Amino acid sequence: MNIQTLEHKDIAFLKDLQPTGWPDIVPIFDFYSKAAFSFPIKVTIDNKIIGIGTSIIHKDIAWLAHIIVHPDKRNKGIGQLITQTLIDSLQSKNCDTIYLIATDLGAPVYEKVGFETETEYLFFKDIKIKPNQLTSENIIPITDHFKEQIAIIDRQISGEDRMFHLQQHLTSGYIYKQDNVIEGYYLPTFWEGLILANSISAGLELMKMRLRTKEIAAFPADNFSAKEYLEQNNYKEFKTSKRMRLGAKKKWLPANIYNRIGGNLG
Repeated sequence: MNIQTLEHKDIAFLKDLQPTGWPDIVPIFDFYSKAAFSFPIKVTIDNKIIGIGTSIIHKDIAWLAHIIVHPDKRNKGIGQLITQTLIDSLQSKNCDTIYLIATDLGAPVYEKVGFETETEYLFFKDIKIKPNQLTSENIIPITDHFKEQIAIIDRQISGEDRMFHLQQHLTSGYIYKQDNVIEGYYLPTFWEGLILANSISAGLELMKMRLRTKEIAAFPADNFSAKEYLEQNNYKEFKTSKRMRLGAKKKWLPANIYNRIGGNLG
């Protein structure tokens, strides 16, 4: 068994590892293999890839993502090996906090190497927003003028320095502005459609806007306003996933997240 860097030429061989119900992992690992802040690895036996995973670094904070083991090779310690290898590499890069989103299958593996649960994400599906719900007049497209304020909001809520992720999605994004103050933003093209907001009104209006074109939603269980809004419209979460942490505890505001980025970045 060998552990090596996953290279772009390996992407075509990942289809056999595709988990049921997950988005296609091929374009995701294509992205990881090209990004300067991402460090994907592979586990091989007889030159066949039987496990993969990646780390994503935001200065002193990192995420582990897409730790996948071939179904025929599970329960043999390979998932734990991938996880520990990624952790060791991050500690050498001065990352003192590591996050991940865990499936029910993966959570016990991560607990064995020291991860603890910070909160859960709630998942909703088959959402149908009434077409007569108009977009709030407070929602306008993002321009360069708002970039600095968006960076401040993101840093306050996420607790991370990740503006380099957001920048490429700003031109297609929206803000909620009240009395010349930005209270939230929505980036439709950032994976599942990130929404962060400092007020309930901003969060819910941006959430409604997103749900005019999306039928799924995912956010921390701490966001009671988002949960209440969907439950009032007769929707109930169909699954949950744990957000887990290894290392130093950071200040972040889960109640202000109205839709997550994805399973790789929270």
